[in-house]
Amino acid sequence: MPLFQNKLKFNPVIISIIAVFIVTLSYLYGISFLDLMELKTIDLRFKSRGNVPTTSDVVLAVIDEKSIAKEGKWIWPRSKMAELVNRLSNAGAKVIAFDIGFLEADEKSTVRAIEDIQKKMGDLNQSNPSLIKYLEDLKFHTDNDRLLANAIRNSKAKVILGYFFQTDEASVGHINENEIRMHQKNVQGSEYKSISYSSEQARSAPLIETFSPQSNINVISETTGYSGYFNMFPDEDGVVRWLPAVLKCRDSLYAPLSVVAISSFFDSQPSVQLYEYGVGEIKIGDISIPTDELGRILINYRGTGKSFPHIPVTDILKGEADTNLIKDKIVLIGATAVGVYDLRVTPFSNVFPGLEIHANVIDSILGKDFMHHPSWANLFDIFAIIIAGLFLGIIIPRTSVMAGTFASIFLFFGYILLCQFLFSGKGWILNLVYPLSVMIIVYVSITLYRYIAESKQKKFIRDAFSTYLAPSVVKQLIDSPEKLNLGGQERNITAFFSDVQGFTGISETLSPKELVELLNEFLTEMTDIILEYEGTVDKFEGDAIIAFFGAPNDLPNHSEVACKACIKMQKRLVTLRSKWKQEKKPGLKMRIGLCSGNAVVGNMGSKNRMDYTMMGDTVNIAARLEGVNKIYGIYTMISDTTFAAAGNGIVTREIDSVNVVGRNEPVTIYELVGITEDVDDVMRRTFDSYAKGLAAYRKSNWDFAIKQFISALDITINDGPSKTMLARCNEYKLNPPEKDWKGAYTIKTK
Repeated sequence: MPLFQNKLKFNPVIISIIAVFIVTLSYLYGISFLDLMELKTIDLRFKSRGNVPTTSDVVLAVIDEKSIAKEGKWIWPRSKMAELVNRLSNAGAKVIAFDIGFLEADEKSTVRAIEDIQKKMGDLNQSNPSLIKYLEDLKFHTDNDRLLANAIRNSKAKVILGYFFQTDEASVGHINENEIRMHQKNVQGSEYKSISYSSEQARSAPLIETFSPQSNINVISETTGYSGYFNMFPDEDGVVRWLPAVLKCRDSLYAPLSVVAISSFFDSQPSVQLYEYGVGEIKIGDISIPTDELGRILINYRGTGKSFPHIPVTDILKGEADTNLIKDKIVLIGATAVGVYDLRVTPFSNVFPGLEIHANVIDSILGKDFMHHPSWANLFDIFAIIIAGLFLGIIIPRTSVMAGTFASIFLFFGYILLCQFLFSGKGWILNLVYPLSVMIIVYVSITLYRYIAESKQKKFIRDAFSTYLAPSVVKQLIDSPEKLNLGGQERNITAFFSDVQGFTGISETLSPKELVELLNEFLTEMTDIILEYEGTVDKFEGDAIIAFFGAPNDLPNHSEVACKACIKMQKRLVTLRSKWKQEKKPGLKMRIGLCSGNAVVGNMGSKNRMDYTMMGDTVNIAARLEGVNKIYGIYTMISDTTFAAAGNGIVTREIDSVNVVGRNEPVTIYELVGITEDVDDVMRRTFDSYAKGLAAYRKSNWDFAIKQFISALDITINDGPSKTMLARCNEYKLNPPEKDWKGAYTIKTK
């Protein structure tokens, strides 16, 4: 269990569950901003998909800039519309649909003038049959409304009149009940005749309500049995994405221009299925048109503007249009000239003729190519939110920062590509924003939490270890905190034990304050050297220092480093003793024991109270060697394992083989002398004599050993190891050791 988890309870799954719960609730109840963003993603999906082929059954007769330039400014007399209907009918159009309303009577100044003449002739009692007939014919041919009405009535193509519904109650305040009924009668050609109710409650299903149709004038309305509204309701951002396929006015349901155009094209009545929640489906023959519960069709835009053939009306009127483009087609008539047509905003453009929107709806229905939310979309969206949130909540904390980021990016863009693929290939619209939102929230939340947790962890490590470890070691722990595990791990280290010679006697000569000052100065100087060599200070026990090299940081040459640290510490003590002498303070001498080998290193203790320390045989030997120094009169003693691992960068002297308390196998011990530059000729000759004496000692050749140790003392009179071994040889000469003695001296005390 990592150390810092005692301070922080990090549970990313809880964070992800909370995020999933919040986002799911937001999805179910809706957040305006996110819902608006979702609409924008639909626009982007259209643009990413690009244009798609059309069915070629829809063409547009457009009142464009060319037509206005040739025929005169808009609005044209209805005689031109009558001529247009005649031309289209003769060219073989199957359906003619007007995205134009003839909502008021045409200007009839000529007709009124003829009527005035007829009245005047009647007042004068003049009777001229030929003149009367001429005036009647002239009046007929100048009545543009009747001309258009006759053209529609006589058309071989089915003509659909466009109109609109008043959706604001205030806008119908001036219309009386009789007028509303008259308008309803005029638009009965767009009324759904076939309506199926799943239950009695379905009759009260929520639909888009209107207050009154605004129909074409009577003389034109009565000429055809087909009509359809051209109302459109943009979303809150102004983009037209939906076409209402069902509008309710009083107790009747009505169809739009596009639906009526297709039903007349197939000569089939449209039908509506209503459930308690709203519209289930709209059918035209064998075509089932998916809608939402309000009866809105999600417009599957075929592409940018002019995805359908545009035929200028002036070309049709002059007989210059290609009739092959018109024959057996649905022809939509409307304005596309800038400043004339109704501007709409669509996913593809901010300037889009409403006429082309009707064409897009008709074409997608003819091709049975719909954009819609599948019936299972809501469940899928919620499932995506849950899976995405929990997946990241499990993956991110268990991987590195880079791997977690990569997994999040992969999931994020992978989901976008999946939704785009289903959009382009299947026409399915799945929610993008809410699943992506939960991914972002979970990633940011867990990353932020990890950052806070790691910051606290680093602070904890820095505070806990900066006093005992070198800055470079602390940095390694911060970068790799997993090295600090409760219970520890087996590491190869060099254990360090030190103690001040005769400290008890020294403490009796000083006041408590003086003792503390002296001890603090000593410990500070020695600790700084340990930290300089990247050692770890385990603890202080009075004047004793316990430390180790090689953990928690990786220090491959820890044996050599530990030896060099000891050499520097002893040299530093020489300088300090000179200083203390001038200050009339006792000079401290320090004994050190080093042993290299495997040990368990880590946080020992409880979860609430622990020490980063070491345990094992290596540690015990180092502790014993520190005390063994006294026997041989030296100050730095290392084990054979440290000697073997330290290499040639240091100078040592083999002292003896000893059996320490608590260990069966003997340990060969060495005095750490220094580096090569520290050894002079006197020391070399002393060491040479000592080595010869030690070899003779191990062979029980006491006389020769005594001779060599005396020779060493002649060179260096105060050589501690030579004194010790000389005394032991004299003793063994009188009282030889056991016959199976192997040259190791048994230490009987700790």
